[in-house]
Amino acid sequence: MDSARNLALLKDYHAYLRVEKGLRPLTCEAYLSDLRTFAEFLEGRNGVLLTAVQDDVAAFLEHLRCHGIDSRSTARKLSCLRGFYKWLLLDRRIHHDPTVNIESPKAWKILPKSLAEPEVAEMLERAGMAATHPQAQATALRDRAILELLYAGGLRVSEVISLATSDLALDLGRVQVRGKGDKERIVPLGCSAVLALEEYLRRGRPHLERISTARIRKPARPDGARLFLSLRGMPLTRQWVWHLVKVANDAASPHTLRHSCATHMVEHGADLRSVQLMLGHADISTTQVYTHLALGRLKAVHRNHHPRAARRPAAPEAEAGKNEELQRISLEEPA
Repeated sequence: MDSARNLALLKDYHAYLRVEKGLRPLTCEAYLSDLRTFAEFLEGRNGVLLTAVQDDVAAFLEHLRCHGIDSRSTARKLSCLRGFYKWLLLDRRIHHDPTVNIESPKAWKILPKSLAEPEVAEMLERAGMAATHPQAQATALRDRAILELLYAGGLRVSEVISLATSDLALDLGRVQVRGKGDKERIVPLGCSAVLALEEYLRRGRPHLERISTARIRKPARPDGARLFLSLRGMPLTRQWVWHLVKVANDAASPHTLRHSCATHMVEHGADLRSVQLMLGHADISTTQVYTHLALGRLKAVHRNHHPRAARRPAAPEAEAGKNEELQRISLEEPA
C-alpha cells in the first residue's frame, strides 16, 4: 500500500518535471531515481513520502554516509529532495517541508579538468589536416567540425548531437543551442569553427544525407534534420562523440573541451558574466570555478602590474654583488 502511494506521487512529480519544468528525460529519470531510493528507505521505517519528517531526512543522509556514499552524491540527493518537497508545498499536499534546516554535507570543490592551449591546438590541427586532405572523407569533415564546435562554443555533448541544420547562422558566426530545461541561447563561433562547419555542410553532410535517404527511401526533412549524421545516415549518440574526443586526445572528453573553452576565455580576460551566458549556466556560482583555474594568470598580472607587488626585496648577498658591480662600472668609466 505504501509503495503504491509513493509510485502514484512520483508519477505526478514526473509529469510536473516534464511538462512544467521542461526537463530532459534523462534529468527526470535521475531525479526520480534519487526519490525512489528515499521512498524505499522510508518504507523500511513504515513511512511514505507525504508524511516524511525532518528526522527521516536526517536519518536518510546518515544512512547514505554509512554506506560509503560520497558527500557530493549525498548533496545532490538532498537537493533533489528539496525540489520535490518544495513542489509538494506549492501544490498544497503538505504543510511542512522536512528538508528545512537540514544542512548540505560539506563537499570538496573539485575543479574541472581542462587541457592546455597547445594541447587543444595540436588536437584540432590533426583533425584539420585529416579534413583538408585531397581524399578527405565526409566523416573526417564531420569529426573536425564537431571538435571545433565543442571547443569554440563550449557546448555540452547532448547539445551538439541535438543540433539541427536550421540552428546554424554561419553568416553571422553563431549557433542557436537548446540546453538544460530546453532553455535556448545564442553561442558565438570563431572563424575556425565556422570554416569547419561550412566545409562539412558543403562536402560532408550531403554525402551522409544521401546514405540516409537511400536507406529510408524518402527525402530527409530539410528543417528538422540533425546537423551531424553517422555513416549510416543516423543521428549521432553521446557515446559516439565521447569516443571521437577520446581518440583525438586520450586525456580529453567532450566536457573537458567545454571546460577548456571557459578556462582559456577567462585566462584571456573574459568576464564571468559573458562566460556564464555562453555556457548556459543558470547560476553565476557555477561559472566562478573558472576563476580558480585562472588563478595563476591573475597572480602573474598582479605581480607585473601592481605597484607594491612588482618585485621582492633582493637578498643581501645579491644586493652586495650588485653594489660591487656598480662600483666596478663607475671606476671603468672615463673621466
